[in-house]
Amino acid sequence: MASILFIIIFLYVLSSAGYILFLFAQKQQYHRLAYHTLLAGFIVHTALIGYEFFRIGYLPAQNLHQTLLIAGWSLAGVYLLLKYRYRLNILGVFAAPLTAAIVIFAFCVPSVAVAPTPLFKSLWLVIHIIIIFLAEAALALACGTGILYLIQENAIKTKTNRFFLKRLPSLEFLDRTGYGFIVTGFTLLTIGLITGFVYAQLIWGKFWSWDNKEIWSVISWLIYAALLHGRLVSGWRGRRAAIMAIVGFAALLFTFFGVNFLLEGHHDEFTK
Repeated sequence: MASILFIIIFLYVLSSAGYILFLFAQKQQYHRLAYHTLLAGFIVHTALIGYEFFRIGYLPAQNLHQTLLIAGWSLAGVYLLLKYRYRLNILGVFAAPLTAAIVIFAFCVPSVAVAPTPLFKSLWLVIHIIIIFLAEAALALACGTGILYLIQENAIKTKTNRFFLKRLPSLEFLDRTGYGFIVTGFTLLTIGLITGFVYAQLIWGKFWSWDNKEIWSVISWLIYAALLHGRLVSGWRGRRAAIMAIVGFAALLFTFFGVNFLLEGHHDEFTK
C-alpha cells in the first residue's frame, strides 16, 4: 500500500507543479500536463480506496490516516468534475497543491488499526461520510475562488500587480463561480448533516447529543446559510462573499482538526 501511496503523491505533486507552471507561463501544455496527472492520481487513488473497501468489508474511514485519504480523494474528484461546469482552470493552482498536501499529511500520519465493529458497517455512515467530504471539497474550492477574488480585486485596485491581473478571470466570473461552489457544497453539507442525524438516532438513540463535532458542524452550516441568505436577500457579493467563503472553510477546518484534537466526542473513533 505504501508504494501505491507514493505513486499517488508523486502524481499529485507533479500536477501541482504543472498548475504552478501554467500560472506563470500560461501555456496550455502545462495545463494539460497538470490536468492529466491529477486525473491519473485520482484514478489510482480511487483504486486504492476501492481495494481497501473490498479488503476490509467497509468504508476505510476508521482513523485519521484513512479519513485524510478520503478527504484528498474527494477534493481531487470534485475539482475534476466541477472544472468542466465552471471552466476555471486556474483554480487548479489551489486544488492540486491542497490535494497533494492532504495526501502527504495522510502518509505521515500512522495508520492505527481499529477493531471492526457494526459502527463502521452502517450504510447510513457510508452515505454520511462520503457526502460530507464531497461537501467540504466543494466548499474548499469556494474558499480557493474567494482567495483568487481578493487577489484579483487587489490587483485591479492598486494597478501595480499586472501579473495576476492578466492571469486571473474577471471579478464577476470569480464571484459567480464561487457562488456556484457554495450552493453545491451547502446542499451536500445539508444532506450530510441530515444523514448524520439519522445515523445518530440509529446508533445512540437520539438525533442530537450536543457532541462537539455536531455543534461545530452546525456552526459551519450556519455560516454558509448566512452567506446564502445575505446574497439572496441583501445582495452580498464580491469581497464580502469571498471573505465569508474563506471564514466558512476555516470553520470547517476547525470542525475537522480542531475538534478532533482539542475536544472530545462520538467522532473520536475516526480520528485516532
